[in-house]
Amino acid sequence: MSIKADARHLYLQVIDRIKHDIETSKYKANEKLPSEFELSKQLGVSRATLREALRILEEENVVSRKHGVGTFVNPKPIVSSGIEQLTSVTYMIEQAGKKPGSQFYSTDIIDPSEEDRTNFKSTTLQKLVKIERVRTADGQPVVFCVDKIPHGLIPIEAAHQEDSLFKLMEEHAKKRVSYAITYIEPVSYNEKIYNILNCDFEKTLLLLKQMHYTEDDEAVLYSLNYFRSDVFSFHVFRKRI
Repeated sequence: MSIKADARHLYLQVIDRIKHDIETSKYKANEKLPSEFELSKQLGVSRATLREALRILEEENVVSRKHGVGTFVNPKPIVSSGIEQLTSVTYMIEQAGKKPGSQFYSTDIIDPSEEDRTNFKSTTLQKLVKIERVRTADGQPVVFCVDKIPHGLIPIEAAHQEDSLFKLMEEHAKKRVSYAITYIEPVSYNEKIYNILNCDFEKTLLLLKQMHYTEDDEAVLYSLNYFRSDVFSFHVFRKRI
């Protein structure tokens, strides 16, 4: 059915039409869309218009395009969270109705690098506890976490027994995380992390780099969290000023 009756730009109409067809299960998760020739013919638009729509849909993580193979519908993320809300990974997974868990990869006491000293804004930082772990949802690996904490803020022996480092730090050192400064980056193929998370090598990960602070502006936790983009999506509430 042609969509040219709509006065908007054609590629926007195509985007809405494909999203509607996915929402109504005409095209299901992981299903291959018709070829560009067939789809452009069905919609009554040029292939150039269709390609622009598919490019934007890929940027929005609605579809994935595999060169020489075709375009596929991405599964809907399991967890959707407002990035302006500072919550633990444990909480996000629980809110999605899944059971959170952890698989510990390594725990080490390390000397801080110059970058670490800069991140923690400390020239006297002596040792850091570095924890690498995999967060799971109903047993499925969904996040690879690298956490660095000044030595002494958490008991090392308990690090493998408590999913929430926020809770562990608050109970042991009376340090309550109040806010964080976060940077979000897309991450392409990383052999180690992709293997751990069982990711398709063509999928991207969402990396959240976060420095966590107490109410007194003390830097207490630096995290690198690699989220599977087919499981997690993040949104931001923005208000006009």
